[in-house]
Amino acid sequence: MTHPMNSATAICGLGITEMGRVYRSAPDFAAEAVLLALADAGLDKSELDGLLINAGITREVDLQLHISLGLTDLNQLSFIQGYGSSAGQMIQYAAMAVANGLANNVACVFADAPLREGQRTGASYSGGRGTDALSSLHQLYGFAGAIPQFAMAAQRHMGLYGTTSEQLGQIAISQREWAAHNEHATKREPINFDDYHASPWVVEPFHVLDCCLVSNGGVCVIVTSAERARDMRQPPVYVRGFAQGHQHDTGRADKDYAVRGPGVRCAPKALEMADAVLSDVTQCQLYDCYTYTVLDTLEDYGFCEKGEGGPFVEDGKLGPGGSLPTNTGGGELSSYYMWGMTPVSEAVIQGRGHGGTRQAPNDLIICSGNGGMLNYHSTLVLAPEAAA
Repeated sequence: MTHPMNSATAICGLGITEMGRVYRSAPDFAAEAVLLALADAGLDKSELDGLLINAGITREVDLQLHISLGLTDLNQLSFIQGYGSSAGQMIQYAAMAVANGLANNVACVFADAPLREGQRTGASYSGGRGTDALSSLHQLYGFAGAIPQFAMAAQRHMGLYGTTSEQLGQIAISQREWAAHNEHATKREPINFDDYHASPWVVEPFHVLDCCLVSNGGVCVIVTSAERARDMRQPPVYVRGFAQGHQHDTGRADKDYAVRGPGVRCAPKALEMADAVLSDVTQCQLYDCYTYTVLDTLEDYGFCEKGEGGPFVEDGKLGPGGSLPTNTGGGELSSYYMWGMTPVSEAVIQGRGHGGTRQAPNDLIICSGNGGMLNYHSTLVLAPEAAA
């Protein structure tokens, strides 16, 4: 029996602002992204009756966005913060609202502007120290921010399974090959293993090329009913399935959170809703704050067994011409970093068949979002065709 949410809704609008070192406020990016998505869908602003907002590290975008946009008659308005999993969560909540008649057209928007003129990129996510000695201890020993946490997780994976730096590097190289076909990608110049190993260390085993970009910008998608989407300006991208899952490190020795995330639970649930199995998936758009995140998600989703991610990716199957096209716009490593909206935006482009020279088979697209250190997770299954 088909799940009632399978293909009940579709993404009808996509708005992407200019990305990178563009020095404007995050609320300005958010407003522009919403207006671009409305124009893309062919909707008038008066037809938008739902607005879900996720702000990044600066958290400068708040519920006042609806006032600056002049949205006076909203049926849905909320601020959602699940970090990198937020995009998938917003689309899930928007889809449930639309399918149950609580709203007609719901915008889901992310915007951030951590880059400051005259400031190093690395300072954007450095954060502040705690206000007392205990909360400052990690920072005093150089353990500050997300990079050391993910680096330790990658080291754990290497220690358990023999994963190599070259295997992580292949992920970065494959995604850069995709980025060369994306005119909007920040980094398009080709890289090889010599370039990868020559890039500076950040926290071992991560080189600079293992780490995502930092970007100013905004992305918005609009969710509507499948019926309405068929008559709109763009080809609909149907929401076939979704799920989310969250976990936290309890310190128990039998729970190795560094190598097994909540995606283990999310992917089967989302695929079940989509009435699909993993072998039906023709491309992946995976959250890639680090190369390791891609490898871990592929394992958690079941594309290979836990611990076999390194050998699985080393033949280049994720890149152009490979058997599992992944992050076809270049991802967060090479295109732009808009938290979970990076994989979502490329999934919409691919689902519409608008990928140009980077277009990959799009029968069924699985899309992931990750927040924290493998703590928060969302999965979407999208397709250009509704369920039969």
